[in-house]
Amino acid sequence: MCLMKLKMKKKELEMLLQKIPDIPDPSSALEQYSTPANIASDILFNAYQDIAGKNVVDLGCGTGIFSAGAKLLGAKNVIGVDIDKNVIDIAKKYSEKIGLKIDYRVTDVKDFDEKCDTVIQNPPFGSQNRHADRIFIKKALEIGSVVYTLHLSKTEDFVRKTVEKLGGRVVFEKKYKFQIRHTFNFHKKEKAEFEVTLFKVKVIK
Repeated sequence: MCLMKLKMKKKELEMLLQKIPDIPDPSSALEQYSTPANIASDILFNAYQDIAGKNVVDLGCGTGIFSAGAKLLGAKNVIGVDIDKNVIDIAKKYSEKIGLKIDYRVTDVKDFDEKCDTVIQNPPFGSQNRHADRIFIKKALEIGSVVYTLHLSKTEDFVRKTVEKLGGRVVFEKKYKFQIRHTFNFHKKEKAEFEVTLFKVKVIK
C-alpha cells in the first residue's frame, strides 16, 4: 500500500465513517450487522492500492460504510448493492448529504453482473443461513479482479477452499475483533465479540 499518496489519515476516515447511520431495523434472516468504523477504515486503508482510481463494488452494502469510504479514498466509481430498499435509501441520503456520488442499487447480489476492478464486502456470516456467504464469494469472484471479503475466523478453511474452487487465490489475511450489540431476541449478551478474518483474494481463473 502506498501511504505516500494518501491525503487522509486513517483516524480521519474512521471519524467520518462513524457518522454513517446504523441499520435502523436489522433483519436476522439477512444477518444485517453494521461494520464497526474502526474495522471498516482499516480494511479500506489496506485496500487503498485497489481503490484509488478504480471501479469498486460493495456487495451487501447496508447503509454504505464501505461504499462511502471507498469514494472518500478516491475510487473512480462506486456501486453499492443491497436487497433491502430501506438501507439503500439511508445510504443514498447520507452520501448525498456529504456530497459523495455513489450509485446505489436495490438488487439481489445473485442478479448483479457488472464487472469492476475491486469488490469490498462484509457478507452474511452464515450463522442463520448456512454458507450464505458463499453466494457473495461466488459473485465477487465473477465480477471483480481483486476481492476484500470479511468472514468469521472459524470458517477460514471453508472460505479458502471456496475461493480456490472458484478460481481465486488468497494473498493476504488479517484478523479483527468484531463487536455486535444486542440486536435480536436470540442474542444473550448486551455485546458479543467475534473473531473475523479479512481475506484479500486475487482472481486467477
